Amino acid sequence: MPLSPEEEKILKSIRVASENDPKKPEFPPNNPKFPATPTYQIQVPGFSDVWLKDESKNPTGTHKDRMAWEIVVTYRDFLLSKKRGQIEGPLPAMSIISSGSAAIAIQTQLKKYRLPNLKVLVDNDLNSEISGYLERIECEVYKTDLGKKPFPWKEILTLTNNPEGFDITSNEALDPTARFYDWLSYEIINRSPDYCFIPFGTGNLYENVLNINKKEVTTENHDPRFSGNIEKLRNCNFLGATTNNPKSKAEKLYSPHLPFVHYDEQWIRLYKQAGYCGSASNVYLIEEKYLDEALDIAKGQNIDCEPSGIAGLALMLQMKNELPKDKKMLIVDTGKTKFL
Repeated sequence: MPLSPEEEKILKSIRVASENDPKKPEFPPNNPKFPATPTYQIQVPGFSDVWLKDESKNPTGTHKDRMAWEIVVTYRDFLLSKKRGQIEGPLPAMSIISSGSAAIAIQTQLKKYRLPNLKVLVDNDLNSEISGYLERIECEVYKTDLGKKPFPWKEILTLTNNPEGFDITSNEALDPTARFYDWLSYEIINRSPDYCFIPFGTGNLYENVLNINKKEVTTENHDPRFSGNIEKLRNCNFLGATTNNPKSKAEKLYSPHLPFVHYDEQWIRLYKQAGYCGSASNVYLIEEKYLDEALDIAKGQNIDCEPSGIAGLALMLQMKNELPKDKKMLIVDTGKTKFL
């Protein structure tokens, strides 16, 4: 079945320069570059070599913009499949559970490319400013009690009135732990830190960074994007920062249920024993007082962030008595959502 004139225009507008050529990056779509966001040195009392990976420079202010672009690329694949006659009918809609950042990033890109609006399942208690903004940018918003149980993908599609669509909260077909953040993962490990602190919400970013690191320290055929120091990366400690406090300021890191996370104790233990990362690599709970301290440091240096995004710095401050003060520390700031 041939594409309609409108679908042809959409297909031509989605340009993917390359999958992994650093000289032909694909993100951000308006001005592709690699690295796509800056990394710069910051001052943290007691430490001499601290760097910040600043994802607040992305289009809607967070690392979720990278995920959003991959959703657009998936629609490109749908259109190519339809053009070849492999599928027919309208393009499917996507559903997602979100507390705001991911939905805003994805819907912004979907609107730009005139693709089907996102269907978003949010908690009954989601901040009214966020839910109202989602509706203003034409997301279809559905509410439920997200704390009562895990929601499998079929139920997410049912609750968002999307029986023929795809749930991207969980959809392994999209390979979120390898695809959404592969370019970002290379931007991170290419800095070759001794310690790397990463916010841990869904876990996709943390898992992706560890998997890319494993790949590069165990192969001689490196990805063209890789320029890190293998010996340092074998011993790099990757520390995920999360919370189990439902009242935490880092609200986007809290979830009563994470049914689609691959991370578990055995997974990280194997990675450490096989020499894919440093012995302190793990996911840690942060205390609120250190989150407050991190926010104060960020404000004093004009770092654009929200509590969830700067959780890595909070974890570093929490562990300061255990950490060597002269080693290279890399803090991943996943940013702060912009209401455009």
